[in-house]
Amino acid sequence: MEILTHDVAATPDAAVDLDPLGDLERLGDEIAWLSAHLDAATARLLDLIRQFDARAGWNTGFRGCAEWLAWRVGLALGPAREWVRVARALGNLPLLAQALARGEISYSKVRAVTRVATPETEERLLAVARAGTAVHVERIVRGWRRVDRQAEARGCAAAREPGPARLSARRRHGDRAGPTGAGSRRPAHAGADRRPRHAVPATTTPCRPTA
Repeated sequence: MEILTHDVAATPDAAVDLDPLGDLERLGDEIAWLSAHLDAATARLLDLIRQFDARAGWNTGFRGCAEWLAWRVGLALGPAREWVRVARALGNLPLLAQALARGEISYSKVRAVTRVATPETEERLLAVARAGTAVHVERIVRGWRRVDRQAEARGCAAAREPGPARLSARRRHGDRAGPTGAGSRRPAHAGADRRPRHAVPATTTPCRPTA
């Protein structure tokens, strides 16, 4: 009986056994290569979503682009909303969009930095995305958002305080009571402000809660 034989060294399994470290390195390279291509394809996908959303292609009975994506491509609503958000943001952030299209940064990093990026801060945040891991980028973005909220809260507090012109007017037209407390204050029945004590003046600018 003739027994068929084959070259053991030619099989992939044998190659793994003979050079496990080299084969693992090749596998790692291929994973990284495919991941970069997936990021480039994601950049194209987001560009198409932005165009589709801007032209209201979803307006065929759906309430928004995310809902249409959930129906058409089988996404859950949460990821679909993130795709739409990131797609819209990248329309004003060309450096990040180009880096994603070239596979230089991952979608995870882009998704994080688009939460805080503006055209003015885009270049700085792109450098952060290139230098750090996705976990590192997420941590920086959380700190960035915290600083933004604190700055917004300080701005709102300053807006509620009377400015120099208003203080000057108070000094000119306010109470001019003498030492005995009697002065030029108008009595309550002579046209005094009857606005409820809890009413908000019309000049007050609403601010978003800091919580």
